[in-house]
Amino acid sequence: MAARKRKKTARNGNRTAGGRDENRTKEYAGKRPDIPHLGKEQSDKKEDGRKRIFEIIQIGQTEDLPSRLFDLFLVLAIVLNISALILETFSELESYMPVFKGIEVVTVVIFTIEYALRIWTADYLYPGSSHAGAVLKFLLSFDGIVDLLTILPFFFLSGFAAFRILRVVRIFHLFRINAYYDSFNVITTVLAEKKNQIISSILIIVILMVASSLSMYSVEHDAQPDVFKNAFSGIWWSLATVFTVGYGDIYPITPLGRTLAVLTTFLGVGAVAIPTGIISAGFVEQYTRLQRDITASQYKNTTEVIYVDSDSPFCRITIGEAEDSFGICISAVIRRGSVLVGADDIILEAKDTIVCIKL
Repeated sequence: MAARKRKKTARNGNRTAGGRDENRTKEYAGKRPDIPHLGKEQSDKKEDGRKRIFEIIQIGQTEDLPSRLFDLFLVLAIVLNISALILETFSELESYMPVFKGIEVVTVVIFTIEYALRIWTADYLYPGSSHAGAVLKFLLSFDGIVDLLTILPFFFLSGFAAFRILRVVRIFHLFRINAYYDSFNVITTVLAEKKNQIISSILIIVILMVASSLSMYSVEHDAQPDVFKNAFSGIWWSLATVFTVGYGDIYPITPLGRTLAVLTTFLGVGAVAIPTGIISAGFVEQYTRLQRDITASQYKNTTEVIYVDSDSPFCRITIGEAEDSFGICISAVIRRGSVLVGADDIILEAKDTIVCIKL
């Protein structure tokens, strides 16, 4: 009984001014760390959801069905938006203007939501940057600028509605097979690698245009003072002639001027063919490099070097026969210090060294 009284007295003594039991507070205090733990789980779930949204809206995720469906939905919105923009220009369809405006409003809302989601998930696109830095990189990127220019005209720049046609650019990105074979990546890579040659060829074209303009002025000024007024009045003519457009609004009438025009045309064809050949060769080199890299990645660590002696089964047979018989792909044959890159009809000889890939 005395012990019970002492226990009751001690419990009453531990009560605070607000009437709370400090011991009971301490008893339940150990359970409170569960609350931050639940908050961390909720934060992780939110982050996982944000990452999943990024994966869905990310262009080119062909293996992800929701991502692919989103891409197709976005293509449909782009086509509807551009179609409404074009059909609004037909006066015969004036009665359907409310429909076109409705399509425009709905699709612009879709584009705006997509733009906001891309900003929200930008740090997954640029994982090496902070969130603010990733957002800034996206805003200044090609896709970010295109997205912005297709949305702004609806809200602020009604006279620049033609910017919405830039959405067509996104369609080409949506249907790429993968980033490695993306045609746009190939184009930009080729232009970057061949930029010096391209700049040089463009400089040749500019020099030809200026020279032909000055020459035509000297020849035609007296005969057509109103047409060839000064040294640079023939730039338009030289542009049409060098690029073989031939609008016909300005042309020479003197025999010497016509002779000069024929010469300029021939030189123009050759000058324009220079950058075309450079770019075409760059495409061939790039695709050959891609194909070689893909082949190397497929057959990595399977390259073999075979020395051919007089008793070897490879001796005195062609490369094509060796490939068919032994299941290999011969990359090169080293013969007396020279490297032969293989046509199928090359006959392998003793003391050759074969570099091949085992299939």
